[in-house]
Amino acid sequence: MGAQVIIGSEAVYKDAVAALKRVQEFDVATLPREGDLGAKMNLREAVEPARALVELFQRLSLAALDDFPDGVLEQIKSTSNNVFQLFSQALQFDPDQGNPQGVRQQIVGGIRQQYPTVFQQLHPVIAYSLHRAADFQRLDAQARATLQSVSDQAGTFAGQMKQYERDAARVLEEIRKVAAEEGVSQQAAHFRVEADGHEAKASEWQTRTGKVALLLGGFAVISLFLHKIAWIAPTSAYETVQLAISKVLIFAVITYMLVLAARNFMSHKHNAIVNRHRQNALMTHRALVEAAAESGVRDAIMVQAAGCIFAPQSTGYTSGKAEGEAFSPRSVVEILSKTTPSQSGG
Repeated sequence: MGAQVIIGSEAVYKDAVAALKRVQEFDVATLPREGDLGAKMNLREAVEPARALVELFQRLSLAALDDFPDGVLEQIKSTSNNVFQLFSQALQFDPDQGNPQGVRQQIVGGIRQQYPTVFQQLHPVIAYSLHRAADFQRLDAQARATLQSVSDQAGTFAGQMKQYERDAARVLEEIRKVAAEEGVSQQAAHFRVEADGHEAKASEWQTRTGKVALLLGGFAVISLFLHKIAWIAPTSAYETVQLAISKVLIFAVITYMLVLAARNFMSHKHNAIVNRHRQNALMTHRALVEAAAESGVRDAIMVQAAGCIFAPQSTGYTSGKAEGEAFSPRSVVEILSKTTPSQSGG
């Protein structure tokens, strides 16, 4: 839109705009004044003629006044002031003045009779105003300019949306990665708790094993001198055999307790190490998977990690033959042999 260009005098133009705008914005609902004039003296009869006048003035666009010379502007200003003067008389009507009924009829009649005169004076400029408002060439130019502006803004918005989409995808990937690492860390915590518990139990059974070992050694020393105690010393071959059998039984029980305590210690120690190994495998396998370039290698790493975590392990009560039965290096070779052809074929 270019700068506003006024054909006529600026002062006349401003007065005409003010006078026309005042009539166009007049509220005809204020004319009846039923609250202070009553049912007989109110001016409700002037509402519809006044509305027709206001609507007639509203058909004249304020933007069209830029093109009118001073003579036309003076006519518009004069016509607008005359009509507004009639509205002002209606608003200032006093029922206590002399001959109020006659004054009322004069006001209502003046507003009714004003429409034909105003129409004759304004219809040429109203027609020009409507033609100017419907200037299709100018509307087409404005529409093209608006369309181009919308297109430029749409291109800018599309570029911003693509950037936002890339940023959102990157943030989502980071969130997924953090969530996965957090989930792995939470799962690894279970093995850490188990490892700590087994280490504590192993320490307890190590102390018990030492005590039982001391008990066995102490009894071995004492047993060397049992036969010298008067009330225990054997006096016959039968008593000698009985004492020997008693010693053997006591030695066997204490030795069994020592072996059992040692096995408990070794079992808890072994389980602590196994769970620590599982924890480390669960914490580090993701880095190895991400570093692998081929899917077959990643699958093999997953098998290794799963075997470390879920494969049965020997304990203090089981033999080492069970270890590694559910997982062997052969499974890695099978996975690699199955995945390599599909990759090369793709």
